[in-house]
Amino acid sequence: MLTKNIFWYGHDSFRIQDGDVTIYIDPWKMPANAPKANIILVTHSHYDHYSKPDIELLRKDSTIVIGPKDVATQETGARTLSVNETTTVGAVQVLGVPAYNINKQFHKKSDGWLGFVVTLSDGTCIYHAGDTDFIPEMNSIKTDIALLPVSGTYVMTADEAVQAARAIGPQIVIPMHYGDIVGTPNDAELFRAKYDGQTEIKTVSTQ
Repeated sequence: MLTKNIFWYGHDSFRIQDGDVTIYIDPWKMPANAPKANIILVTHSHYDHYSKPDIELLRKDSTIVIGPKDVATQETGARTLSVNETTTVGAVQVLGVPAYNINKQFHKKSDGWLGFVVTLSDGTCIYHAGDTDFIPEMNSIKTDIALLPVSGTYVMTADEAVQAARAIGPQIVIPMHYGDIVGTPNDAELFRAKYDGQTEIKTVSTQ
């Protein structure tokens, strides 16, 4: 499974290129020359995930923003997505899945915040877990590629992410949620050392 069309901008920010369709998830601190977006997915309303300046940087007239209610109601024309709900944009399908803490209170299940399973035009599935712990619902996630937080404090630790990855069983895991605010590259390396599947540690994209 190729991941060459997945670009990481640090923290939880990714660009997925599906042919000429450009998909962003949680864009934050984006470079000025980043390609304009067709689709912007926002997992929740914390400032390091829902960044209005970055959305405006990436937006064009036809850009579709998708997120939970507390995000979508702040963006004109945005689509509200709930847990277990699916929406489509052209050939891209987006499923909202749960993302929450089980042993801390930063991301409550009652908030209805999201992870996403994005199915691309060729059928490839990419799971962006959002800000979450290892939660029971992950046992039902089906995906080819999983983007998992590893830094602890606000999300699951590297050890917990290993448990999550084993439950999900993707072909490739890309660690995220480190290197800014909380976590270091050592968290990603610890995950790779302990996980018995394939791990790809991305370098930060500059465009």
